[in-house]
Amino acid sequence: MFTGIVEELGEVTAVEKLGDASRFRLRGPVVTEGAKHGDSIAVNGVCLTVVDLGEGEFTADVMAETLNRSSLGALETGSRVNLERPMALGGRLGGHIVQGHVDGTGRIVERTISENWEIVKISLPADLTRYVVEKGSITVDGVSLTVVDAGPDCFTISLIPTTLALTTLGIKEPGDPVNLEVDVIAKYVERLLGDAARDPEEPVK
Repeated sequence: MFTGIVEELGEVTAVEKLGDASRFRLRGPVVTEGAKHGDSIAVNGVCLTVVDLGEGEFTADVMAETLNRSSLGALETGSRVNLERPMALGGRLGGHIVQGHVDGTGRIVERTISENWEIVKISLPADLTRYVVEKGSITVDGVSLTVVDAGPDCFTISLIPTTLALTTLGIKEPGDPVNLEVDVIAKYVERLLGDAARDPEEPVK
């Protein structure tokens, strides 16, 4: 489990295409400190497994399902990425509960610059609209954020200078894709309420 508090702005140092998968090598001296083979590291909000380690870098294999459901397929050598290690048992939950399981992708629609922050509008897939509410939590490229406004096909977030400086959200431009993970609690509530309202004779689909 992650919290959506990015620890490090890393970099893709190599991409190897493997047919229906890809292998990424990423630089991240902070998140690789003390890491070992098999550990998890979130890359732009996607939970990946460490395959190999060396000199502040790690490699991870990404299967077709992940490439299709996230924006990782658009990464190339030199791309910057948000990195986070899993939360340690007993640690502070600084953001919100983040699984590292991307629900879909959106795109930066526009950026409105203010004196001390930026408002960023992001497109929202239709099947995720019901999970996004004003002042609710959402993860964008692995960053735990609060929704400012929620519309039928987009939502807005407000970014403080620290977030702009220390994550990829400070360098994303209109048209760029971002990974979205909605609040997992909303999905469980929906499923539980659906089960409660279902006719007990009706088969589960």
